[in-house]
Amino acid sequence: MAGPFGFEKEKFYVAQAVGERVLLPAVRSAAPDTLIVADGFSCREQIQQSTGRTAMHLADVLRAAL
Repeated sequence: MAGPFGFEKEKFYVAQAVGERVLLPAVRSAAPDTLIVADGFSCREQIQQSTGRTAMHLADVLRAAL
């Protein structure tokens, strides 16, 4: 979504098209136990909305590992 860019109604489809090039298909094809990591809020939101998967921020991954 590139920050607020993809949240704007007239730019949503561009953000989705970019996500569908590599990222979203990769997330969809990842095994259910694969950890999806994305630091940006808008990246995590786009992953959630488009794939149903929940991505974690790196800080949360590190906290869970401790």
